[in-house]
Parts: sequence; structure tokens; C-alpha cells
Amino acid sequence: MARPKNQGARREALIEAAGRAITGRGLAGLRIKDIAAEAGVSAGSVLYYYPELDDLVFEVHQDAVERYLAVRLSHTSAVIAGDPVDRLRRAIDSGLPRDSDDPVHRLLYELHGLADRSRQHAALMSSLFAREVALYTTILEVGCAEGVFAPSQGVAEVARDLVVLEDGYGLHIVSRNPAVDRDTARDALAGLARTLTGCPRL
Repeated sequence: MARPKNQGARREALIEAAGRAITGRGLAGLRIKDIAAEAGVSAGSVLYYYPELDDLVFEVHQDAVERYLAVRLSHTSAVIAGDPVDRLRRAIDSGLPRDSDDPVHRLLYELHGLADRSRQHAALMSSLFAREVALYTTILEVGCAEGVFAPSQGVAEVARDLVVLEDGYGLHIVSRNPAVDRDTARDALAGLARTLTGCPRL
């Protein structure tokens, strides 16, 4: 790893390296020397910036959440003035792993496992869920205002159900369940959205 000139850049580089190490090895086997090797620095350099491994792991989780949400927002905002149905399709598409080796989703699911042991990680996971629900809610509200969607229940409940289902399918995809792939998951989510919104175009 090239040596950045400022501490912020060095921390960012270590966060990225730790994310790659976690994705490749998992949290259970994670060691400082693995992160150092991934970053191309000494273990002492990692410890200089992060004396506690838990602090680095939490920053990896924060970074992964923000990057994932940024991609989702960018994917759906590209058609913000367009068809709500297209935006909803794009939201569904952006929430699913590309395949079982999708690095962002593999990292997120690995880190989410810390939620039952850490209030910090649990709060981060809850925040991600709330922001994803908000993304769907906005799309649904615009569609309702334009007369495209006629949900059978409140839009917040529809949004919540879509996020829960995409999370479940995503976990099976990255867990290499042979019965579930991206196309199967996308079709199931579109079917649920079609039923809950009353929109046959989905």
C-alpha cells in the first residue's frame, strides 16, 4: 500500500484493507497481521492507528453501510423524475447481491452478525434498515401521488416488507443456497411489490 501523506487517508486505506480481509477470511479468523498484509504495511502500523481491533471493525462496518447506501441511492436517483415503476424496479435490483461472491453484501452480512453482541453494531444495522425503508417509502409515495400505486396497506409497511424480503433472499444468495439466485429473488420481490402496490406493471 502506498503511504498516504495524511492520517485520514491512511485510516481510509486501512479500513478498505480490513474490509477485504474480513470478506476473505471472515471475522472469526481475523488477525491484525491479516489486515497488515492486505494493506501492505506492518502490524505495528495498523496498531498505531487502531490500537483496538474492535474500533477498526466498527469503522469498516460504518464505511460498508455508507458505500452500499450511496450505490442504492445513485441507482434509483438516476430516474428520479421518471417512472415510479422503473425506480421501484431499480431499488429492488440495487438491494440484491450480484451473486454469491458479491463483496459488499458478503462484508455486510458478516458484520451484521455482530449486532447481537454490540450495541454499536446493532444501532448501525438498525439505521441501515431504516434508511432502506425510507428509500422505498419515498418511491412508493411518489407513485401513489401519481396514481401509479394503490397499496393495500400503508406505504411504510410495504417498504418494510420489501426490505425484509430482500435481506432474506440476499442472505441465501451469499450463503450459496443452490435453490436461490439473483433472478429468483428479483422475481419474488417484484411479485410481492406487484401484490402490495396493486401495480400490474411490476
